[in-house]
Amino acid sequence: MVKLKWLGHAAWLIEFKNVKVVIDPFLNGNPTASMKPEDLTNIDYVMVTHNHQDHVGDSFNIAKQNGSKFVAMYDTAAIAQQSGVQNIIGMNKGSMRNLGNIEVALTNAIHSGNESGIVLRADNVTIYHAGDTALFKDMELVNKLYKPDIALLPIGGFFTMGPNEAVEAVKMIAPKVTIPMHYNTFEQIKQDPSKFLEMCKGITNVVILSPGEEYTHE
Repeated sequence: MVKLKWLGHAAWLIEFKNVKVVIDPFLNGNPTASMKPEDLTNIDYVMVTHNHQDHVGDSFNIAKQNGSKFVAMYDTAAIAQQSGVQNIIGMNKGSMRNLGNIEVALTNAIHSGNESGIVLRADNVTIYHAGDTALFKDMELVNKLYKPDIALLPIGGFFTMGPNEAVEAVKMIAPKVTIPMHYNTFEQIKQDPSKFLEMCKGITNVVILSPGEEYTHE
């Protein structure tokens, strides 16, 4: 069983049986944030998809306050180290790595800012956080290599995929469950997620969350 709480924008708190992970914790300055950085405790891993401020967010402070391991692309991890983060795991795209209590892979993404997606696996559940990305054909390889049970996909458009592109992404990734993210934080990325749900009927089970709500995957 795994619990996924949407913290707003692309920020997530993911709780496996024995591992707590925070991804892209943009909380301070985020008008949709459902938690404050100090509310996040006993975090084992802080993971960041790319070095834009609305994704790096409060990640450095959260990692330092919790003694968390910090996982990101090598260049972003180097910035974290310069900011005083101690437990650095600077990776790159290419393969899945067993970190002891969780497996992690960084995948391709099409964006800017030393960008990546993140695949994480524990307790026989695989989650794909696409990060900020446009649609790209190699999402088929995410399905082929990792077979994610859950996909967290941006639908806001303007900076990332919009709903039309995200539907095509779902077809390639083939997750059991898809949860849209990275929308309605700012005016440029305003979207109605119910339309995305309708477009995905018969393809995947879309779960729509409001910031602060949680989905439990058995």
